[in-house]
Amino acid sequence: MKSALTLAAIALTLSTGNALAHDEDVLQMSPPGAPYIQVSNALPLPEFIPGLGTLFVDPDTLPAGPFLAYDHDGNLSATVYMTPLEDLQSGTSYDGLAVGNHTVSSVDIYFNAGHPGVDRPHAHVVLFHDEDAKSRLAE
Repeated sequence: MKSALTLAAIALTLSTGNALAHDEDVLQMSPPGAPYIQVSNALPLPEFIPGLGTLFVDPDTLPAGPFLAYDHDGNLSATVYMTPLEDLQSGTSYDGLAVGNHTVSSVDIYFNAGHPGVDRPHAHVVLFHDEDAKSRLAE
């Protein structure tokens, strides 16, 4: 019985890993598909935001995200979270947030006073997915 449970657990782990890898593969090129929407189509923001790129988000995950950030060639370059400072100060935790890609080469965290979509002061947490991602999103 114990070995049957062990085999079932291994099979579940492997199938979950494959599902996560498949989902991650789907997100690597713009557009990522449902449930993600292009932020600039929903809010008065430019299609490409210097420093962040072309953003897509699942509206159900707002305000934190993840926001998927694509470069001019449509490659996923970063995963961005926008966490309101007021929420963090009052003890809100944002746990188990998804990532667009599990490879992270660097992380930037900085203050933002607010903008359409996340109008309260918040922190941007940006996970860059390769060494050149930051430069590709800069312009």
